[in-house]
Amino acid sequence: MSDTDRRSFLKHTGALGAAAAITSTLSACSSGPESTSDTGGGKGGDSLTAVIGYGNDGSWDPTMTASAFAMAGNEHIYEGLLGTDPISREPYPALATALPADPKATTWKFQLRAGAKWHDGKPVTADDVVFVFERILDPKTATLAKGFFESWLKGVKKVDAQNVELQLKFPFPDGVARLTLAKIMPKHVFSKPGAWDEATKGKAVGSGPYRQTAHHPKSNTTFEAFTDYNGPRRAAFKKMNWLTIVEAAPRVAKISGGSAEAEISDNIPYANIEQLKKGGLTVEGGAGMNNLFLLFQTKHKPFDDVRVRQALHYAIDTEKMIEIALRGHGKASTSFLNEGNPTYRPAKTVYAYDPEKAKKLLKAAGVSGLKINLMAVNVSWISDCLPTIKEGWDKIGVETTLDSQETTAVFTKLDQKKDFQVVAAASNPNQFGIDADLIMHYNYGPENIWMGYARWAETATAKHLFKLMDQATKEPDATKKKQMIQDYIDIVAEEAVLYPVVHNELMTAWDPKKITGVRAQPYPGINLLQAKRA
Repeated sequence: MSDTDRRSFLKHTGALGAAAAITSTLSACSSGPESTSDTGGGKGGDSLTAVIGYGNDGSWDPTMTASAFAMAGNEHIYEGLLGTDPISREPYPALATALPADPKATTWKFQLRAGAKWHDGKPVTADDVVFVFERILDPKTATLAKGFFESWLKGVKKVDAQNVELQLKFPFPDGVARLTLAKIMPKHVFSKPGAWDEATKGKAVGSGPYRQTAHHPKSNTTFEAFTDYNGPRRAAFKKMNWLTIVEAAPRVAKISGGSAEAEISDNIPYANIEQLKKGGLTVEGGAGMNNLFLLFQTKHKPFDDVRVRQALHYAIDTEKMIEIALRGHGKASTSFLNEGNPTYRPAKTVYAYDPEKAKKLLKAAGVSGLKINLMAVNVSWISDCLPTIKEGWDKIGVETTLDSQETTAVFTKLDQKKDFQVVAAASNPNQFGIDADLIMHYNYGPENIWMGYARWAETATAKHLFKLMDQATKEPDATKKKQMIQDYIDIVAEEAVLYPVVHNELMTAWDPKKITGVRAQPYPGINLLQAKRA
């Protein structure tokens, strides 16, 4: 994966987008419209305006993107063989007509939906399915999606024009829900020279209920109901206009008051919740894997010593952070996983606030007079949490300097292997799913981006951890697999190389007098596939 792809991947919600306003390193191909309130002619009940609190200038290539805006948009434009409920992640047939007959089998057969068409009118065929999976599994092509499939999926075979067969390396029932991450794309469009670059820049041609009508990376993307769509999630709105408004104040203003121009917005600041509720809006939170984490550079002494890493976690008053910075919309992390995850149990090491224990650990490690430059992304809620970290570290004798920077600057330095001590940032792998195997491999692994930043992957402990992770992936028994994941998370918690401090809610607001069927997501973006006019 190139540095540009890696930065885009990390910045846009895979790592950071769950919390923040971000500027992508990727350029885009079209200029802004004259008016972002223009959806192309839809009026009143025919159209909907939404506000997305994240940048819209990241990759729109479904095999690569981790952009909050693009991933949410792609859910309305593209389909996988299967889709998943945005909250429960229960799978349902999308382009395929049924779920696998036996999720524990090593061969899954799928028949494509009769009459399914691409947005340019051409039919969807098995060739399109094979085309996408060959790209994902191609060892010479670096895609984000590869990490979700290559460990368990051997290949995809065309049976005939309407049927395909997936061949697995071993039984992997969790893979059923992951099929939503492989958005099927038209071969006749994206096999052309330069087409993947166009996808990166915003070109989108799918088979879903909405087709993209315009893409303006700095302002908005517009959608129109696809009249030939014959699948399970039909469009409720004739036209949609999604605005990108990263700054909190104008985003809140766009959805507030009698002259509000938008009906729904994600990424609502905690400070504005009551104001919006008083104005008649519904404001709800989604609790999941969104978290503030600390990442240590383990080749930079003394952070190679696990006792130092643990001490700095014990020194953070997380309850104070939740009360002041998060206004009660968070929980202190008691595992790498959030408490609502099906695989969660408290880790054997839980970093409850204990400054005396922190001091003892530093003393045992022979560390005194430690000075730390805490490099952090300048995401608003992360910035709100930083003073509590500094206060706790200062109290145990660690002189702390807060070094808040643009997200791009932070990850450019990490990509360039610049030295650092500790990084504070946000992550939310729930964008891709809730299965613990996916979440843990997103953050830990021998070739994992994060482990490259931490310089930890070559240690004996890391190699042992990665071996346990691979064994858990291949374990066919669900109960045993759950136990194995919980056990290796104990190692992750104890080592605290990359580990969450708090898990927090993400807030969504909408006007219940105008739209219904909305559910707040525990990850960035919105899903309107089951919404409708009130």
